[in-house]
This record gives sequence, C-alpha cells and structure tokens, in this order.
Amino acid sequence: MQRSTSLSALLVVLGTIPLHAQDLLMPPDQDSRFNWASYHEFADRHDLTGQSVSISGTWTAEDAVTFRRVFEYFEEATGATVNYSGSDSFEQQIIIDTSSGSPPDIGIFPQPGLLRGLAGQGQVTPLPDDTNDWLRANYAAGDSWVDLVNFEGPDGQTRAYGFPYKIDVKSLVFYSPENFAAMGYDVPATMEDLKALTQQIVEDGGTPWCIGLGSGSATGWPATDWVEDLMLRLNPPEVYDQWVSHEIPFDDPHVLAAIEEFGWFAKTDAYVDGGAGGAGWIDHRDSPTGLFSIPPRCFMMHQASFIGSFFPAGTEFGRDVDFFYMPPYASHPELGNPVLGAGTTFAILRDTPVAEAFLAFLRTPIAHEIWMAQTGFLTPFSQANLDTYGDPTLRGMGEILVNADTFRFDASDLMPGAIGAGAFWTGMIDYVAGQSAERAASGIERSWSSLARTGGIEEGAE
Repeated sequence: MQRSTSLSALLVVLGTIPLHAQDLLMPPDQDSRFNWASYHEFADRHDLTGQSVSISGTWTAEDAVTFRRVFEYFEEATGATVNYSGSDSFEQQIIIDTSSGSPPDIGIFPQPGLLRGLAGQGQVTPLPDDTNDWLRANYAAGDSWVDLVNFEGPDGQTRAYGFPYKIDVKSLVFYSPENFAAMGYDVPATMEDLKALTQQIVEDGGTPWCIGLGSGSATGWPATDWVEDLMLRLNPPEVYDQWVSHEIPFDDPHVLAAIEEFGWFAKTDAYVDGGAGGAGWIDHRDSPTGLFSIPPRCFMMHQASFIGSFFPAGTEFGRDVDFFYMPPYASHPELGNPVLGAGTTFAILRDTPVAEAFLAFLRTPIAHEIWMAQTGFLTPFSQANLDTYGDPTLRGMGEILVNADTFRFDASDLMPGAIGAGAFWTGMIDYVAGQSAERAASGIERSWSSLARTGGIEEGAE
C-alpha cells in the first residue's frame, strides 16, 4: 500500500508540471482513420497562446499517461498549457479546494453525486446552453446522458453542469469461446436464451456461472451490478431513476422482481461454482479462474470491463476469453438494449476561456479517437470512428455503448453512501446466504428511511 501511495504522490507532482506537446502520439493527418478535420477546425478557432488550464481528477498511473497523450493535442492546437493533477483522494480534496476558494479550473468527477452537490452550492459553472442538444445528437442514448449531467443550481434552475467522457461498461458476460464451441453452445441473444443456456449447461454436467461477491470491506458490490442490470431489463428507465432517488421504496415490487431474478442465477447451487453459499465469500478477483480451469469450473461470468485485469497472464481476448452483451428479455422488447455502466464527468469549477475551450475540445471526435487508439477508454460518441480502437476487445465494448438505447449509471454509486456502499451490499450478501428478497430489501429500505428521517442524508442525495 505504501508503494502505491508513493507512486500516486509522485504522479501528482509530475502532473502539475506544465508540458508542451512536442511528440504527439501521431502527427496530424498521418492516419486516415482519425478525424483530423475536427482537430484542424478546432485549432483554427482557438488561439490561447501563453494561457493555461488546471485540471484535477482521479486518473493516475496508466490513465494519467494516456490522458496526457490526449491533451497534448489541445496544447498543440491552441498554444495553451494543461496542468493535470491526478490523485486517489480527489473526492476529498475537491471539497477542500472548492470550500477554500482555490479549486482547479476543471474537475473530473468519478461520480455524478459529488458534482450535483457542488453545483447546488454554486461551485460549478453551467455549460453552454446547447450542451443538452449536443449530447442528444452525438451520444448514443443521448437523453440518458442529458439526465445524468443536468442538476439544479443554487437559483433553482436545472442546467447541464457536466460533460461525460471516458465510460465503463458493466452489462457484460465473459465466457470461453473454446468451451462454448466444444459443447456446441451459442451466445444467447435474449435473457430467455441465457436462462435456457444456464439450464442446458447443468443438464450437460457443467456449472454455468462463476459468481464472486467478495471484496474485503466492499463485499457484496458485484451483486448490486447484477440487480441493476436486471432492473434495466425488467423496467422502464424511469422506474430505475425512481429507485435511485428513493421515489419508490427499496422493497417496491419492481425492485423485488430484479432481486429475485438475480437469485434465480445466484441462489441455485447447481448454477454456481462453489454453490450458492460460495458466491458470498469467493473474491470477485479470484472468480474468473473458473473460466480458465481444465475442465472449466464454470462457463460464464457477469462482470464489468475492468475484470480483464484479473485474468491469468497471457490471456488472449477472442481466443481464450470473450464477452457478450448481457441480453434483454424478449418479453420486454419496448425496453430496447439498455446498458449499465459508470464513468467520469468533466466540469468547470473556475470559468476561464481556456477551461471553456477544453470542454469544447472534448466535443471533437479527435479528442475521443486519440484515447480510443490507446487503452482503457470507451465512448458513446457516435461521430468517433470505431476503427480507431486499439484492440478488438475495446471496439466490441464500444459498439455496445454506441448501440445502447438507454444508458444508466451504476445505481449504488448514485444512492447515498450509507445505502449504495453499505446496506445494499450487505443486504445482497444476506439474500444470497438465504434471506428472502422481501426481507433483504425491507432491511435496506428501513436503513434508507431512517437516515432520511434523522437528517443523516437528504432524499436522493449522494
């Protein structure tokens, strides 16, 4: 832990040193896959020579390096200097900095709730009036992104306060193509097909799922992703939003149905590697090993895009492992193809011409394509060329984003911390251990209602 902290501290120091773009990732106009016209058009409109912009966020290590390779194009186009500072303690530091009147020009927020709170306090500058229209026209499932970044300001007016950039996808199921081929299994197109495949695997003598809910003090969070994904596949997105904001109780029938669907997969011993009892204590970082064992201990695993970091060394996507989109129910065609995910949001904390220009830069395809060509980046921007993704795995996940009908941010990250990072986690562990959905959900609802009554939180606050 000390070594990691020292590295982060070093990156904070390095990130504050002004850099002038000298060695771009690739010279403009060199690769025809990239939208260089958007770069040149932006450069023609912005001359900010000698000016600078300070940006703070949570990106350190590899993400800080790849982000730097993006903003070097902004520097080259405008003549401005970007001073980026990445820190693991961004959430705490940004509160201190805004309260003391010394925030960075731009903050990169990992959760919308923190940004909402600062916007309500008047600490954030509203983005241009055309932001909502731009998101609707250029981001897949555009209304979803508008809903995510529009908050009520101190004057009671609702405006766009953030620009989403760099998204994670959670609606994924990982599997071994070799194991599927050996058994003659097809990738399911609907949730009904997925449930039928689950049963078929058991009939063939296998175990369908690796489910690991362990995560130290955060044990239980992988179960919340399951429930959230199923909420979006069983209910209109408006119901999901009502759940997140506590406009409907946690033990509402809509929520119970999603929890019970998760239980259909997780609470049947024959369906889970280690049995239903094992799911609660197997660490989520260890659960992928079942996909790669010989013979396989499981055939599928529901997880977010980050899980590849815990695959065995040398694992090759497309050969050793692949993924498919967590499918929708054929019985609910009106819900389309919803995607659950997370991501970061840029916001202006000190309104300067360079800060405004940087947010305008994020609207250009080139600002997305440069990071797409590297690693660890996904975007719903429909004008960015999918061919610029650096590997087919990222491209496949990117296609899921641009084909989404609805996008919703991880619910547990939007709920009050005591619920989304507390009662929800533990309630799902209790549920997998044997509690009924009604009892587990009612316990979470009591916690939420109690906090609201005692003033521990405001309804719908994070």
